[in-house]
Amino acid sequence: MTTDLLPVNYLPIVVFITIAFGFGAVTILIGYLVRPSKPYKEKLYAYESGIHPLTDARQMFPLRYYMIAMLFVIFDIEVVFLYPWAVAFQQLGLFALVEMIIFLAILFVGYFYAWKKGALEWD
Repeated sequence: MTTDLLPVNYLPIVVFITIAFGFGAVTILIGYLVRPSKPYKEKLYAYESGIHPLTDARQMFPLRYYMIAMLFVIFDIEVVFLYPWAVAFQQLGLFALVEMIIFLAILFVGYFYAWKKGALEWD
């Protein structure tokens, strides 16, 4: 009975991983050798636009900014659910229409709740 250190079934996986890492290393090396490199003081500065920062980058933002951003992301993602429904509306039937009305009602309840709580006020 022989014991192989590398089973034959794992050989394709090892070859694939080796090729993947080799491709990555060769690509980075070619990019390093081919790309132009003319660094100068302004280019090496943290802000490549050439505009010097006026304040500290670690300043605190108001919590209201994050609340409005999160509400935007939440409602924006919820609206994405309307596209597949609109495309397949004819095939889905009455049940899907009722489900979408319930979905939009819950969405509007959340919107009005956030509005009444003042989460949408910018000042």
